Parts: sequence; C-alpha cells; structure tokens
Amino acid sequence: QVHVAESGGGLVQAGGSLRLSCTASGRTFSRYSMGWFRQAPGKEREFVSSINWSGGVTDYADSVKGRFTISRDGAKNTVYLQMNSLKPEDTAVYYCAAGSASRHQYEYPYWGQGTQVTVSS
Repeated sequence: QVHVAESGGGLVQAGGSLRLSCTASGRTFSRYSMGWFRQAPGKEREFVSSINWSGGVTDYADSVKGRFTISRDGAKNTVYLQMNSLKPEDTAVYYCAAGSASRHQYEYPYWGQGTQVTVSS
C-alpha cells in the first residue's frame, strides 16, 4: 500500500552534516506517522526519530536530541532527517518507516531498504 525509499547517505567527517530523504508513494501517505531507525554493525536496530501526521509532534532518541531534526513535506511525499554534528557512533544503516508514531519497530508496517551513513573520525 505504501512504498518507502531512503536516500542521502554517504561518508562524512566527524562534526559534519548530512540530510537524509525518504519518499513514499500512495495517496495515504499523510495518514501515516513516519519514523527513522538505524542499525550499526553488531548492534540491534534502534529508534532515532519520529514525526506525526501533521508534522507538529516529533520525538527523538536521547542520543541524537539536539543534533538531528525530522521534518516532512506532504506535497512532496517526503520526510527528511537533518543530521548535524555527526559522530562516529552515528555510523549505521538508516531506515525510514511508515506507521503509527512510536518508538517500537513493530508499529511500522512499511519500511525502506536503508541508506548507509558513515562518519569518520
């Protein structure tokens, strides 16, 4: 029902910035909350951020609070994750998901393929 695809990952030095984009297909896009998750090698996938239908309510993991900003553009069917002051520990595959606003992965039925973010020291 909803196709999700991420882009914008890459290699950046510590302290630098990247902006991830997530596009979603389908006219039901605005009915879903969106979330960003990440998975580093040898670690479990973890919650990063979420945004509700209107874009007025956001949530952030403590590890990224104050550095990352989530936003959405309904007209473009796009969600963004602006990542500033990046740290090597931010290195991971980042996934975009559509579902209910939550920190729990099982509440997001639609997932993208992931985009690699690598932060060098």
